[in-house]
Amino acid sequence: MALSAEEEETIDAIKRWWHETGRMLAAGIAIILLGWLGWQQWERMQEGSAAAASALFDELTALAVVAPGETLPAEDRAQARSLVEELRSEYSGSTYASYAALFGARLAVEGNDLATAEQDLQWILDNQRSSLFSRTEEALIDTARLRLGRVILSQGEPDRALTVISGVEGGALAGEYAELRGDIHMAQGQRSEALEAYQSAARSGLDSPFLNMKINNLATDA
Repeated sequence: MALSAEEEETIDAIKRWWHETGRMLAAGIAIILLGWLGWQQWERMQEGSAAAASALFDELTALAVVAPGETLPAEDRAQARSLVEELRSEYSGSTYASYAALFGARLAVEGNDLATAEQDLQWILDNQRSSLFSRTEEALIDTARLRLGRVILSQGEPDRALTVISGVEGGALAGEYAELRGDIHMAQGQRSEALEAYQSAARSGLDSPFLNMKINNLATDA
């Protein structure tokens, strides 16, 4: 049966629409497929990177963790420092790098190298991650900031130390932060402010002979 001119135009229009839509559909599928393949490749790369960083961190902890009262030999300290630097430079986006920097700061303090300890701790704060897929643990940030404040105070800079911890509640470390504020105020010669900070630390649940001694000494003077 012969088609009318109007029917033929309709069929041609459908063919053109199908041809154009088909190409768009194929392109869309190709884009989705390429995206999926890219995501799979990225995940494999991330898994490989995480495994390598984990292996280095395990090597670091096996080397740097010593029994209480013991110190790391100079050769092991140098090797540990090298591992810290490798994790920071090669895997800076990983949690392992941040914890390695924390290890590095501890080793630096043990070696009386406060400048390096400050650099390690500041690196953690400067490399915080806050994306949807990667977020630095708040506890790690609070720990790094607290230790940075202590290191700076130990270098004789109480004003800068107070700036570092200013406005920080500290979460589970609130007592330690309050005690550090007391130490800073003492270094600034502000004894009443120091006593208030120490008492705040005690109220938060922090209980140590040194804290109690600080409170008792200042309360007696008052």
